[in-house]
Amino acid sequence: MSWGPAGDERGSSVRPLTERALRVMLRTQDGVAIDAAYDPGDGVPGGPVIVLAHGFTGDLERPHVRRAAGVFAQRAAVVTFSFRGHGRSGGRSTVGDREVLDLAAAVAWARSLGHARVVTVGFSMGGSVVLRHAASHRGRTEARTDAVVAVSAPARWFYRGTAPMRRLHWVVTRPTGRMVGRLGLRTRIHPHEWDPIPLSPVESVPLIAPTPLLVVHGDRDPYFPLDHPRMLVEAASKGGAGAELWLEPGMGHAEHAASDALLERIGEWAAAAGAAQ
Repeated sequence: MSWGPAGDERGSSVRPLTERALRVMLRTQDGVAIDAAYDPGDGVPGGPVIVLAHGFTGDLERPHVRRAAGVFAQRAAVVTFSFRGHGRSGGRSTVGDREVLDLAAAVAWARSLGHARVVTVGFSMGGSVVLRHAASHRGRTEARTDAVVAVSAPARWFYRGTAPMRRLHWVVTRPTGRMVGRLGLRTRIHPHEWDPIPLSPVESVPLIAPTPLLVVHGDRDPYFPLDHPRMLVEAASKGGAGAELWLEPGMGHAEHAASDALLERIGEWAAAAGAAQ
């Protein structure tokens, strides 16, 4: 949920798609075309791969997504993709519901490229998606993940407690808002309400264990206050494995607000968790 800098933009030079990147169109279980790219990175060949799930209104070509991917690529191979309704991908955004199928397609593709270990890292809406995906793709499926990082993720659905979230609900639920999303934010939004309502992130977290989970949240997040990450970590403890929580002083929301130093720490955690047997 990041159509502009939410808090400070913690920038550095943006890393564009490199010449060694592989660009493909994937097909989800429900038939949606998903634009995806693979960078082998600077990690150990055949080592873990990080699959990056962007926030609402992002896509794999956005500067903030490329910056995060570039930092992660210093530690591991990286797959980026555009959720449905975003960028060159087909379909329309369901704002966190059917997007689990998009992530599953990206994870399965990452494994098909020879990576036995996959770590999913999601920001904002993408953070809710990586949690729900991990809960629903356990066991020996090709779409499973071996570790999960949720950054600036909501804990519960339909939250309207902050002004940015009230604006987001207007964009998603009103015809005029969806037109603004399509023309101004380059995001095509599905007009129908969820039916059925998907499992929420906080309901999903207890089902993730024993998969390692890291929750990262800024104490200046203007979208979701600190009760959201704390709810997620408390729910993880009910699953038996728990979760690691990083509360970042001065950080705003999602990719825009994550400094290179924080992204490096996340990449280091992800590479180590992905390498663990």
